[in-house]
Amino acid sequence: MPAQPTPSPTFAELGVAVEICEALAEIGIVHTFAIQELTLPLALDGKDLIGQARTGMGKTYGYGVPLLDRVFDSADVAELDGTPRGLVIAPTRELAVQVGDDLAAAATRLPIRVTTIYGGRPYEEQIAALEAGVDVVVGTPGRLLDLHRQGHLQLDRVAVLVLDEADEMLDLGFLPDIEALVEALTHEHQTLLFSATMPGPILTLARSFMDRPIHIRAEDPGESATHDSTEQVVFQSHRMDKAAVVSKILQARGRGRTIVFTRTKRSAAELADDLAELGFSVGAVHGDMGQPAREKSLSAFREGTVEILVATDVAARGIDVDDVTHVINYQTPDDPMTYVHRIGRTGRAGHQGIAVTLVGYDELLKWKVINDELGLDVPEPPQWFSSSPELHQALDIPESAGKRVGRARKAVGGARSRRR
Repeated sequence: MPAQPTPSPTFAELGVAVEICEALAEIGIVHTFAIQELTLPLALDGKDLIGQARTGMGKTYGYGVPLLDRVFDSADVAELDGTPRGLVIAPTRELAVQVGDDLAAAATRLPIRVTTIYGGRPYEEQIAALEAGVDVVVGTPGRLLDLHRQGHLQLDRVAVLVLDEADEMLDLGFLPDIEALVEALTHEHQTLLFSATMPGPILTLARSFMDRPIHIRAEDPGESATHDSTEQVVFQSHRMDKAAVVSKILQARGRGRTIVFTRTKRSAAELADDLAELGFSVGAVHGDMGQPAREKSLSAFREGTVEILVATDVAARGIDVDDVTHVINYQTPDDPMTYVHRIGRTGRAGHQGIAVTLVGYDELLKWKVINDELGLDVPEPPQWFSSSPELHQALDIPESAGKRVGRARKAVGGARSRRR
C-alpha cells in the first residue's frame, strides 16, 4: 500500500494566534500551502523576506497572516492607536480589493481595522476612513502616495510593509511611487516582498531597502513555470471562427467559472457582447470601464451570478478566485510571463484546471516564443475549427453543442451596455 502524503502543518502548529486560526478555520483554511509553511516561522519572527511563488499558491496569507499576528500581538510593534501598523502595496485596484477582503476575513476575531485604498474612488470616503482610525492599510501605489503627501496617511508607525506582486508593479511603471513610499518609512520596520517572478530591478530595489532579506522559493527554480494541475490545450484558430470556438468550449462538460482573456479593451467588450448574444451569462473587465462598473463585474463573477468573465491582462490582475475551471486565451498573449499569469488563474489551490489557447494564424510567431521559452513542446499547434471533432474530443464537448445556448442576454460591461 503506498504511503500517504504527510499533510502540511496547520497555521496553529506554526504558532499563529488562535484568533486568526479560528477565523481562517471558519472559511475552511486550516493547513498551510508551501509558501506559507516556509515563510510563516520567519515572518512571525520579524525577519525581512522575499517570497517567491507562482500565482494561486497562497502568497496573500503567506504575508497577511504574520502581518496581522504581529500587528495584533508583538512586543516590538507599538500599541494600536488608529494610525497604520501594517501597509500592503498592491499593483492594481482589483488585487488591492481582494487582499483587503482576505485580510479582513482573517481578522474577524481581532480588534484590527483593515481599510483598502485605491484610485477611481472619491478621496473623501478614504480620508474619512483614515481619520476614523485604521490599523492595516491595503492600497495601490499612486493613491497611497497622494494621501501620504496630503498628510492624511501616516506612515511613521508602520511596523510591517508588504509589497505584493512586485513584478507586476514593475511592469506597470509603479517603481518610482513605491520608492517614494518606502523612503517615507525612515524608522525600523519589517519588509516582506512577494512576487511570482524576480526581475533584476526588483531584486535591486529589495537589496536597497531590506535588511538582510531571506529569499524563499516555494518550489525548485527549475520546475515548470506553469501548474501541473492545469491541462494546456493549444491550437490554431481562424480569427473569424474564434467566437464560435469559444462558444463550443463554454459548453464543455464540467465547465464552471471561466475567464476569457483578450489582448485589447475593444476585443473584451465586443466578445462579451457576442457571447451574451448567444445566451451566455457573461461580464467584462477592461480599462474602458469605470471603477464601479469593473467592481460590479468582478463581484458578479466572484458571487457566481456571472459565470464567464472576459478580461484584459491589466484588468484581470487581482482576480483571486480558486475554483476557476477554465481559462481561455482568445488572443495569444504578448509574452511568456503573460501566458503564465493568465493560465495561473486556473488549477489553483489544489484544484484541476484547463487552459485553452487559440493561436491566430497571424499569432504563430508570438506563440513560438512562448512555446520555446516555457518548453511546452507545441511548436506547431494543430488547426482546429468550431466544427472539428478534435476540439470536441480534447475538451469533452458534447456532440449536441450548438453555437447558441439560449436567448440573448446583456453583458455586464459589454460595448453595447455603454451605448446611449
